[in-house]
Amino acid sequence: MLVKLINRQTGVATFNLIKDLKSGWKAWWSNNAASLYDIDLKAEYDPFKELDDFYIEGMLVKAFKEGKLQRQDPAKPIDLAELSATWKERLNKSRKAREEKAALEENK
Repeated sequence: MLVKLINRQTGVATFNLIKDLKSGWKAWWSNNAASLYDIDLKAEYDPFKELDDFYIEGMLVKAFKEGKLQRQDPAKPIDLAELSATWKERLNKSRKAREEKAALEENK
């Protein structure tokens, strides 16, 4: 989650930050070490494509509203209405596909 949050705030993958601030060699080793724990330092934060990132954004928005975290805008602006509509549409498509599949199974 930290790798994703770093990317959210900087707009740069953690791997590239290490590479720019330290060296390509250290970035390579860091990425290999992180991969032992299923962490990808090249991962990018995209709540429009990744469900986990959508959940992270939701948690952040809630924490900002409740005053638990100081509001920090992401490096790449996120339109919350568009984000919500995107996932609502995907959920509806998924639900419809499951219903159609169930109906086909019942007709067999």
